[in-house]
Amino acid sequence: MHIADLKDVRIHYRIDGEADGAPIVFANALGTDMRLWDPVLPILPKGLRVIRYDKRGHGLSSRPTGPYSMGSLVRDAEQLLDYLNVKDSIFVGLSIGGMIAQGLAVKRMDQIRALVLSNTAAKIGTANIWQDRIAAVRTGGIEALADATMDRWFSRAFRANPEVALWRNMMTRQPVEGYIGCCAAISGTDFYTPTSGLRLPTLGIAGSEDGSTPPDLVRETVNLIPGSRFALIRKAGHLPCVERPGDYAEQLGRFLTETGHI
Repeated sequence: MHIADLKDVRIHYRIDGEADGAPIVFANALGTDMRLWDPVLPILPKGLRVIRYDKRGHGLSSRPTGPYSMGSLVRDAEQLLDYLNVKDSIFVGLSIGGMIAQGLAVKRMDQIRALVLSNTAAKIGTANIWQDRIAAVRTGGIEALADATMDRWFSRAFRANPEVALWRNMMTRQPVEGYIGCCAAISGTDFYTPTSGLRLPTLGIAGSEDGSTPPDLVRETVNLIPGSRFALIRKAGHLPCVERPGDYAEQLGRFLTETGHI
């Protein structure tokens, strides 16, 4: 575990795999930390330099006073990759992580050579929906949203598994100000125009039972980028890397091969 001091924020990050391997960067969902990717990492292809981090206000990263903007979240990722001297990475972003990925690809094409947009969209929800969630958290804490979020995150079969309690605990133990700050960032983001200008290899991944970013929404965003490919992971919700890690790693491995990254 390491901390990158980026002046206005301290970002917790971790690097696994080969020190001189092809870089792949993972950005996780709202209410999760870098452990989101634990089920997938052991079954990824060899020869990768795997970089994970906790976005501001989450995990072991610092929690600046909110609300946050998507621009600040994109800048955090940009500065972290500069700090680590990362160029030409494949950037995998899930949910809000996928929004960060879109923004960073528009801003720094030198840092990203290919995108994986997982369970995300150019615009997620409406300002009113996010303001309602922020109000609920201010009143009742993240716990107030936890059960409904698990219903959106996971398929019915997975919710019957005791393991779902681990992910619920992860969500409810995130810092409230960090969670609210990132809700505000999502609320103010509409990337339809900038994302439609991207020209780089892109894989979109959706879960067939995703209640947060349904497959059609993911497909609509991915289709903004010419030449992109879309993959549907069945029997999975918003976090297919948790529910179907084998299928998820297979899609990533195929994309890494298609793009010549490994």
